Parts: sequence; structure tokens; C-alpha cells
Amino acid sequence: MLSCKLGHSLVAEGSVISDAEIEGSIVGLRSIIGKGCKINRSILMGADYYEKDNIKESVRIGIGDGTVIDRAIIDKNARIGRHVTIRNINNLKNHDGENYFIRDGIVIVTKGAVIPDGTKI
Repeated sequence: MLSCKLGHSLVAEGSVISDAEIEGSIVGLRSIIGKGCKINRSILMGADYYEKDNIKESVRIGIGDGTVIDRAIIDKNARIGRHVTIRNINNLKNHDGENYFIRDGIVIVTKGAVIPDGTKI
């Protein structure tokens, strides 16, 4: 962890977090959180493995730079791009989206889901 602000949160071993703000959250095993991320009242399940540097996926496992997550559950091996907003911005009670769903107002990103750069949920 480099230059991070943590408050009332748990961070599991093997996590790589750079210049992020995390409040009231649980960060699971091998979570990768990019620079400038803000995570509040959320659970990140982490990852089963680290990706190699030469991987050609457009979105890597973990949370991309500048992403904001509030009141969400992110399942294992999720790939969340840069500058994504996950916070139920439309205040939906229940909704089924592509690679995510909302139940009782909480956004749930499914296992292995890919959320492209700039997506707003």
C-alpha cells in the first residue's frame, strides 16, 4: 500500500493498493486497486491469482485507476476498468444488467465480470 487513506476497513494480504481512499470496506485476498480510486461501504472479494504483465486483456483483473465504488459487492476475478463509477446512480431497488445486478439497492458485480473503462452503474 502506497499513499493510501484507510478508515474502518480490513485489507487482506497480497493486496496491491496505490494512492486510494478506502472507507468502511473489506478488501479481499490479492485485490489490485489502482491510483485515485475511492471505495466506500463495499466488499471486494479479491482474485484467485495475479495476472502476468504480458497479458493482452483490455481490462486487467482488479480495479482500474480513478474508479469510484460505493455500496457494492465485487466478486472474485472481476475486471473493472479505469474511471468507472459503481454506486447505483439511478437508485434502483432491483435491476439486472450486463455483468452486474442490483438487489435491495446494492450493486453486485459477478465473478469474472468485465466492466469497461468509463462505465457508470
